[in-house]
Amino acid sequence: MPAETKTKPKIRRRKKEERKVKPASLSTRKRATKDYSAGYNEVKQFEGGQYTGMKIGRSHKWYYDKGEWKETKITPDLWEVHYAVTKRRAGKAPEGSGVPVGTEYHWYILAHQHVSKLNANDYTTELTGLKYKLAHKRADKDKWSTTITTQRKRLIKLLQDMITNLQKEPIPINIEYKGKEYKGEGLPVAQTCKDKVCYELEITLNDEQLGIIHCTDHGWRMKNIKDQKFVDAIGEEIALWYE
Repeated sequence: MPAETKTKPKIRRRKKEERKVKPASLSTRKRATKDYSAGYNEVKQFEGGQYTGMKIGRSHKWYYDKGEWKETKITPDLWEVHYAVTKRRAGKAPEGSGVPVGTEYHWYILAHQHVSKLNANDYTTELTGLKYKLAHKRADKDKWSTTITTQRKRLIKLLQDMITNLQKEPIPINIEYKGKEYKGEGLPVAQTCKDKVCYELEITLNDEQLGIIHCTDHGWRMKNIKDQKFVDAIGEEIALWYE
């Protein structure tokens, strides 16, 4: 992305009708319909490739039971972690949707974990980031969809792409909202970029990771930010940068 050829957009107060920059104006992408149960296993298209399962753009919400997190310190800054828990869907799965019972997945998670100590024995914890599917195993199969060697190659490619993405210039964000100034950046999620426009970005403002902002046909969305006007202000700044 040719960030070096752009100047940081000047922030000025605009009239309400001027402030609405529709993310769909950057480009258009096909999004999920509201028929959640139909077509789960049908072949779908994405950037010249094919996939099956849940359509891009849809979301899951889960509740986690009381789990067990174990960690062992390896170096001053490196820890081994193990977490085991049952997660439960918030609500019920649509009739006929989803994979058969017994299906397994192998994910690799890249995330920020923010922890704040409350007292001698309790901490708050929050995880925001990405997870990437390395392989799956169907309920009626004994083998995974790819070999360990292929999974390792996929992981290497994922990490190499992540490093390349981290080395690029992020999109600068400088906004004022409710009398407070926010400065930071939006780091594009490389897999969502097309024709030098990225539709999902990891947002950091005032040295705090806020999560990923999504450009959808229905506006800007962030899973963990409840103030939609704040999300819109961040999205508008991103849209202005691309323009």
